[in-house]
Amino acid sequence: MITVEGLTKTFPGGFLALDDVSFSCKPGTVTGFLGPNGAGKTTAMRVLTGLTAATRGTATIGGLRYSDIPNPGLHVGVLLDASAQHQGRTGREVLTLGAKTMGLPMSRVDEMLKLVSLSDVEAKRRVRNYSLGMRQRLGIAHALLGDPQVLVLDEPANGLDPAGIHWMRGLLRSYAERGGTVLLSSHLLHEVEVIADEMIVIGQGRIVARGTKAELLQTAGTFVRSSDDASLTGALQRAGVTAETTGTGGLRSNAEPTQVGAVALEAGIALVELRPADGAGLEEMFLQLTAETQREGSAA
Repeated sequence: MITVEGLTKTFPGGFLALDDVSFSCKPGTVTGFLGPNGAGKTTAMRVLTGLTAATRGTATIGGLRYSDIPNPGLHVGVLLDASAQHQGRTGREVLTLGAKTMGLPMSRVDEMLKLVSLSDVEAKRRVRNYSLGMRQRLGIAHALLGDPQVLVLDEPANGLDPAGIHWMRGLLRSYAERGGTVLLSSHLLHEVEVIADEMIVIGQGRIVARGTKAELLQTAGTFVRSSDDASLTGALQRAGVTAETTGTGGLRSNAEPTQVGAVALEAGIALVELRPADGAGLEEMFLQLTAETQREGSAA
C-alpha cells in the first residue's frame, strides 16, 4: 500500500514542485501516474523512495517511510532512471551486487535475466554498451530482484520497442494480479490507458483528476467538430450550452449530443463529427485536464 498525504516540495528559489499532493495505491492494482513534463511525477516518486526530502507532508509504503524499511529491496522495487546504472559493470554484475546486498541466492540473478529476456551474451556486456531498451529491462530485473510487494516505476517503457512494451504490460498485470502494488509514471497515455486500473493526473505539482478510466471519462460530455467551430461556440452559448475548444481541435460540451446537434441545425452549421466525448480516448481527456498546467521544458 502506497499512501501520500499533503506532500509538498519547494526547491531553492521558491519553485513549488509539489503542492499538497495526496493519493493512495492499493494492492492488486496498477496505478498510472500521468502528467506533462514538469508536472511533478518524478519529484513525487523521489520523495516516496527517500531520494528527495519533502518540505511538508508524508509518503509511506506499508505505513513506513522508505528510509525506515529494513532491507527495502525485499519490499519495494524501484526504477527511476535506467541510465543511472553503473556504466562500467556488466548487467550480470549489476544484479549480482543487488542480490548480495539483499542477501539473496545467486540463482535469483539467473531467474531475473531470464524473466527480462537478457541473454548470457548480453548479461556479460558492459552497461555502457546497452541500448536504452536493454537498460530498461535490466532496471526492471533489478526492481524485481527481491520479489517485492510494491513497484515504483518512472517511465519504464521508455526505449522499449512495441514487443518490449507488450511484454512489460503482461509482466506488470501478472504482478498486480498476484497482489502486488504498482505505481507507474508515464507520459505515454495509451500505455497507461491499456494497463492501469486507476489513474492519477498531475499538473504543475497539483492533482487535477483521479479515478478509473471510466470514471474520468464519465464527465467528458459531447465532442463536436464543425465547419465553423467559432460560430458553433457562439450558437451554443446563446442557447445556454457551455462549450470549449479541446487540445486536439473541435469542441467539448457537457450537453447531450442531441442537444448540441439541434443547436447546430438551427444555426445552419454543418457538423463534421458529433459523438459522446468518451470515445475521444484518454489523450483528449488528458490534454483538457492539463491544458492550464502545461509547462514545456521543465524537469519532471
